[in-house]
Amino acid sequence: MPTVEELYRNYGILADATEQVSQHKDAYQVILDGVKGGTKEKRLAAQFIPKFFKHFPELADSAINAQLDLCEDEDVSIRRQAIKELPQFATGENLPRVADILTQLLQTDDSAEFNLVNNALLSIFKMDAKGTLGGLFSQILQGEDIVRERAIKFLSTKLKTLPEEVLTKEVEELILTESKKVLEDVTGEEFVLFMKILSGLKSLQTVSGRQQLVELVAEQADLEQTFNPSDPDCVDRLLQCTRQAVPLFSKNVHSTKFVTYFCEHVLPNLSSLTTPVEGLDIQLEVLKLLAEMSSFCGDMEKLETNLRKLFDKLLEYMPLPPEEAENGENAGNEEPKLQFSYVECLLYSFHQLGRKLPDFLTAKLNAEKLKDFKIRLQYFARGLQVYIRQLRLALQGKTGEALKTEENKIKVVALKITNNINVLIKDLFHIPPSYKSTVTLSWKPVQKVEIGQKRASEDTSVSPPKKSPAGPKRDARQIYNPPSGKYSSNLGNFNYERSLQGK
Repeated sequence: MPTVEELYRNYGILADATEQVSQHKDAYQVILDGVKGGTKEKRLAAQFIPKFFKHFPELADSAINAQLDLCEDEDVSIRRQAIKELPQFATGENLPRVADILTQLLQTDDSAEFNLVNNALLSIFKMDAKGTLGGLFSQILQGEDIVRERAIKFLSTKLKTLPEEVLTKEVEELILTESKKVLEDVTGEEFVLFMKILSGLKSLQTVSGRQQLVELVAEQADLEQTFNPSDPDCVDRLLQCTRQAVPLFSKNVHSTKFVTYFCEHVLPNLSSLTTPVEGLDIQLEVLKLLAEMSSFCGDMEKLETNLRKLFDKLLEYMPLPPEEAENGENAGNEEPKLQFSYVECLLYSFHQLGRKLPDFLTAKLNAEKLKDFKIRLQYFARGLQVYIRQLRLALQGKTGEALKTEENKIKVVALKITNNINVLIKDLFHIPPSYKSTVTLSWKPVQKVEIGQKRASEDTSVSPPKKSPAGPKRDARQIYNPPSGKYSSNLGNFNYERSLQGK
């Protein structure tokens, strides 16, 4: 094993040889042997080996292996020095191997080392993006779990930092091709990360690119299979995939396939869905996704069938008024609870699809069913008006910080929900029913309205309510029942008929 002095002497021979350096193979071999020495010798070898690496192609394997030994040394300072110098070995056909080595080194638990590995990978990415991707994807497909996980996270966080001249169209095509291979067997978390990677690629920002991503998600969701509502994995996969698909939909990239699947397979099984996450209101989550997608449906073969399924599900949450005894009091039937959050989603979805078949309520339903629906709408609207007045009263005069308390934030959301339902119900009461009003779903940010564009009333202001007729005062706390979650279906599950009797 060479000493420190011998390493310096042979370094000097190589440094002084200038253009004839490749003739001093023995001197370079002495430096390679430095990895077998003590701490000082190894530290020198970590610096000297990469410096003259390019001059000795016949010793390339030996040099890379020697440096790799140093990358795995017990001494952290030696490891860091060796890792820092690895990009100098990334020349020609050696680059994919170096990328592979660096990818494996991502498993380190030392934060300084981890940062060095990240920087080294970025460095060789700029030299040869395709070669680096070869090393990364090789480990993602075949490496250990911890390496796979960190390689995927590297791509999801670092690709977007690379300049356009590095991420060429060819490079992006390679990323898409390799990603498709990985997506054949991924966890839910990995799928989300890959969608983040792919949706950030410039070549997939076009309509055709977005459509390609939607098809990729649909394939992952396995929309051809039979839906099993009692299998939490099946439910989770559908939710994860749909969440990834929703931001991709637009007026030119349609959600038809997903909406049809939800109407045909998910809505009929809504009450029997098994939640994959404890505490998640799975039914509301599904209905919110359906509502968001319903705005972007294209031509739909089963439009009438889907509308009928939506209509039937909506009826489940639009109860008939309780029967009253001759003295005008409740005949003893349990008073129904009005689930505003569910109704907002279902009514919005029905309203969106109804635009494509505006005579559904008048031509496709029999008169008795339409009459029944209008009675339900009317009863729901009465309870809705009471609740809207109570919410405005509770929020009246509150501004700034006062509106930021958890209780008041929930009330503001509740007011958005109820105003939305109010607008949509008014549309359906038109003769014939109208589908012209536009509302912003309560959980979505309000879109700016262009000058001259008419928007339906979505009043969430806290101005004083109109004076109601004389009668018993209604206690807002009696009516308002704070939900367990921000958009819970429990919003306003209170005794409406008792409130209505004060009218």
